[in-house]
Amino acid sequence: MRLAGHPSGALAMHVTFGKSTPILRVSDMNRAVVYYTDVLGFRQNWGDSGFSELSRGEANIMLAHGDQGRGEAWLYVGVNDVDALRDEIAPKGAVIRQGPSNYPWGARELHVQDLDGNVLRFGSGATDEPFGPWLDENGIRWVYGADGRWRRSDQTPA
Repeated sequence: MRLAGHPSGALAMHVTFGKSTPILRVSDMNRAVVYYTDVLGFRQNWGDSGFSELSRGEANIMLAHGDQGRGEAWLYVGVNDVDALRDEIAPKGAVIRQGPSNYPWGARELHVQDLDGNVLRFGSGATDEPFGPWLDENGIRWVYGADGRWRRSDQTPA
């Protein structure tokens, strides 16, 4: 099959995607690398003062000093046990933003903030516990009602 409108009339190819690697903006590369390695348990694969790649298991993250993005990004990383992760990283000084909590989409999540406000949502399968609250990007807490709707926790149910 030829690609319509393609100048060379190239044949259509099956395109496959690999894993995505988020790029997070940081204000101080050395400080960020220390936090990600010493506190969160990532390994620095390579890097310098402007750009670094870190990994833990199959998860890769790139850090960019003052470039590429607006900062305070959110990303999701699947793990096998968010409770064990919390127990590992909290004593090392991880900034636990929320959780672990169960959510209606079948996940149990732990939200960790880095030193530049980026939020890593670590998730594993939900447990038997009830759904927890959600803390949005503005720090407003939301609760999941029996009617299946989210409400700010400072609002009374309808």
